[in-house]
Amino acid sequence: MEKDKRVDLFTLDIIKDSLHAIGEEMFISVARSSKSPVIYEVLDFASGLTDAEGRLLTQGNGVTGFIGMLSSMVKEVIDKFVKPGNIKEGDIIIINDPYGGGGSHLSDVGLVMPIYYEGNIVAFSANKAHWTEVGGKDPGSWTVDSTEIYQEGLQFPCVKICNEGVMNEALIDVIKANVRFPDLSIGDMWAQISGLKTGEKRVVELCDKFEKEIVLLAIERLLKNSEELSRKQIMALPDGEYEAEDWIDDDGVGNGPFKVKVRVTIKGDEFIADFRGSQLQVPGPINVSFTGLLSAVRVIFLAATNPSQDVNDGVFSPLKIIVDDASIFNAERPAAVSTYWETMLYGIDLIWKALAPILPDRLTAGHLLSVCGFVLAGTHPDTKEPYIAVGPSLGGWGAGKGKDGENAQFCVADGETFNIPVEVLETRYGFFVEEYSLRADGAGAGEYRGGSGVVRTYRMQNDGNFFTGTFGRFKFLPWGMAEGRDGSRNEFEILKADGTIDGPFGKYARYPINKGDAVKMSTATGGGYGNPFNRTVEKVILDVKNNFITLDQAKEDYGVIIDPISFAVLDVTEARRHNENIDII
Repeated sequence: MEKDKRVDLFTLDIIKDSLHAIGEEMFISVARSSKSPVIYEVLDFASGLTDAEGRLLTQGNGVTGFIGMLSSMVKEVIDKFVKPGNIKEGDIIIINDPYGGGGSHLSDVGLVMPIYYEGNIVAFSANKAHWTEVGGKDPGSWTVDSTEIYQEGLQFPCVKICNEGVMNEALIDVIKANVRFPDLSIGDMWAQISGLKTGEKRVVELCDKFEKEIVLLAIERLLKNSEELSRKQIMALPDGEYEAEDWIDDDGVGNGPFKVKVRVTIKGDEFIADFRGSQLQVPGPINVSFTGLLSAVRVIFLAATNPSQDVNDGVFSPLKIIVDDASIFNAERPAAVSTYWETMLYGIDLIWKALAPILPDRLTAGHLLSVCGFVLAGTHPDTKEPYIAVGPSLGGWGAGKGKDGENAQFCVADGETFNIPVEVLETRYGFFVEEYSLRADGAGAGEYRGGSGVVRTYRMQNDGNFFTGTFGRFKFLPWGMAEGRDGSRNEFEILKADGTIDGPFGKYARYPINKGDAVKMSTATGGGYGNPFNRTVEKVILDVKNNFITLDQAKEDYGVIIDPISFAVLDVTEARRHNENIDII
């Protein structure tokens, strides 16, 4: 009790900020040390600290969808190694098993290291990053037509890659022999280890400065404070049951569509997300494990309560998730999970859709939803070296109360990631980026219009390339809100050198692309908010001038007839006049 009193508010605040700074420094260490553009450019990884019980303390994120996966990895390490007493200082554990602590797909490789102080574990350092290659039947490892986990790459079922500071060279040799680009994969592994070591160093320094007992007491206080704050924020939401349902396009191997649903119950300080009744797990690789669903629900839970608060496991204590066994949201071995995000994102979007009507100041209409991920592989036309380009796509977000949707943003689960610059794409991979523009298709009409997706066209300079893509919401569009119209779909086409076009597609595995061919990727415009006839005439004119909508769309969707030369308003349609009850301008 006496020691608890010594954790005054100033010390508590310093330790809180120090933990946050450690998470950020760990993140920067990985980004600056990695060898793959998907890590150092896109920032497709996360890093952070947990306490000795595996409770998340701080997390530096590129990918928002990894919230929750670090603590799940650590808890599996605790069950397998710590509880039996089979762990030592200097051990590092590697894990990507999606059905346990891994939570996503095999390409997202996690490392966990215990942090010792005075002979005892005081915390764990952990990170999770997308390796360009982990083996499997397809270059890039993830694909859209796998039917079991064994086709998707190497599985690391929570095993030691470092024993008391000595690397497990046999395991590293196995990795090198089973991945197509061992220099990238092993280089990224060392980058992750540098992040772990950075976390260890800073936690030890923190314990040296404030004493171990003070740091541990502060951690308990911080977790408790976060839980109390989270419960108060839930209590500020209106009690009730809120439901939503939607459809997932297909599973990539000919099955679908699949119905998914949620019932959100808010009662007092409890928040329950019930996904029972959704599709059972499917043959194709869109299944997601419970850990992935947990992370998805955490993302939207933060958005609905307080997205600005510090993220730790205390925040999520009031959150409860219910789901059927062996379902598309709770996959069991050996279900294929290569493109898990196509379903994981529905875990976010369903709750978003259910709560948006009661939280219009926080939640907008539907957005592009899908990562719209692609793998483009082949041989560099100049160096003659093999290459693999992997990345997510930007798209449009939905409009909301008092605001148009954002243009060209990554989906909600990608969070603070970035696109790979055109210069890097052309130099490293050898194809030509012919177009990178806003899609501006005029979809998502509303009093506030949906944000625009993007169009990218990559033209090949040699033969022997292939393209794999998974663009969800190809069949079922981003939803509008409060009379706003739906957005447009995600899609890609193959533009042949002879002028013919194949597609559009939502999913395709290993489409051959040769010299002069191009792949054109178009992402969705977000859903609109509010009746389009309520959009001000001035905004409609600006939309036409800026090429977000056409003259025909201005007339048909917004009821404004505009002169194509002067952009003066010539008239308004009867429908708009009836809606606004105004005279002709």
